[in-house]
Amino acid sequence: MIILFVLMLFVLWLGSRYGGLALGAISGLGLAVMVFCFGLKPGNPPTDVIYIIIAAITCAGVMQASGGMDWLVQLAEKMLRKHPNRITFLAPLATFTLTVLCGTGHVVYMLMPIICDIALKKGIRPERPCAVASVAAQVGITCSPIAAAVVAFVAISNANGFDITIPQVLMVNLPACLCGLMAAAAMSYKRGLDLDKDPEFQAKIADPAQRAYIYGDSATSLGKEISKSAKASVFIFLAALACIITFAIFPNLLPDYETVRAVQGAADIEVVEGITISAEHLAEEGVVIDSITEETEEDLKMNLAIQILMLCAAALMIIFCKANPKKAVSGAVWQAGMTAVVAIFGIAWMADTYFANFMPEIQSLLESVVARYPWSIALVFFVVSVLINSQGAVIVAMLPLAYSLGIPGPVLLGVLPSVYGYFFIPNYPSDIATVNFDRSGTTKIGKYLLNHSFMMPGLVSVGVSTVVAYLLAWLIF
Repeated sequence: MIILFVLMLFVLWLGSRYGGLALGAISGLGLAVMVFCFGLKPGNPPTDVIYIIIAAITCAGVMQASGGMDWLVQLAEKMLRKHPNRITFLAPLATFTLTVLCGTGHVVYMLMPIICDIALKKGIRPERPCAVASVAAQVGITCSPIAAAVVAFVAISNANGFDITIPQVLMVNLPACLCGLMAAAAMSYKRGLDLDKDPEFQAKIADPAQRAYIYGDSATSLGKEISKSAKASVFIFLAALACIITFAIFPNLLPDYETVRAVQGAADIEVVEGITISAEHLAEEGVVIDSITEETEEDLKMNLAIQILMLCAAALMIIFCKANPKKAVSGAVWQAGMTAVVAIFGIAWMADTYFANFMPEIQSLLESVVARYPWSIALVFFVVSVLINSQGAVIVAMLPLAYSLGIPGPVLLGVLPSVYGYFFIPNYPSDIATVNFDRSGTTKIGKYLLNHSFMMPGLVSVGVSTVVAYLLAWLIF
């Protein structure tokens, strides 16, 4: 057990060095060692989460190809440029909102150069809004009705006896995460030296070439003409989101259908209306029923409804909004999302294999601690997220374990914001991209790796969000 745990940590560390797609592939290597060398029974790959991500990313990618994402970014830029003095508070709200709408944090790539440009032109240290905006883009994942992390939490919770819906998750998580982000923005408001007092920055702009690079052409989307078809794609996307939320609030609106299943063993049989022959009597007469069929009614599952609606929205955009499918698959949103699919596929499958095979031992190690301090599972979620780099994968891999330890559902809902910890080691693509977008060099990764620009806003945001969500879940449930 210890040897394979060390192996799993090593695989995650090695995968994080290469990043992206390699994280999932190298996790497959760890899975192969567990199965073929140590004889562990393979766990279950997280197919439901993967299908939801594929459907949501396909829809968002098609919307980007039709120009709808440009319109959303343009609307956000108008708001930011209208209030440049409040960029440190408004930038995280903008990236957070885009993530909530699109279900992926990778939309930050389109808005981050604009945030940096506004801060520079206003003389605000770009590190202040940029770092917290990058964090906000990932925080929004646990507040999106189409994000795999939220849907997986609901599905796993319902399977473990905690009946909860997507709107109930958002009712707790949305206000909690907004409180955390505003706390992080407040802490960032006067962070670091002002640009006119920063000797490192002043030394840079003393060089005419560097000054031209830093204060060069403005990054903006305002001059881009948005077509009617691009705007229509956004309305189609929002309509699909509205349908998803409506079905989540009123599940009785979902279609139901009859299912026929085989029931093994002897059973009571109704031979004539009102006359039943018992299984015991049949057994006494030497009659054994190997199997009978039973008809039941079953509602359409919410995860399937989300997939259907997202694919339908993508199809409508292709047909009516002039979205080019080839352009969609070559876009940043679709490529980043599909990279996340491979990462989740490998990581979650390897983790499920490990935990499923050593569940009794893990339970005996952790149950005494979590029985006394159920909230401590938040620390486990956070540490695993630092290693895994995916909130959906953390939930799929760790939530069943948490329920098996006897932790109540409301507690797990309250600590849901803690599944975002991959800002801790600055190797996530959106954080690296943010560093590159900041031409001033104030947003950076420090000499000692962990002293980077995202550490403070990340810790403040996740810490405050988790405390507020825990209190809200306790009050509501």
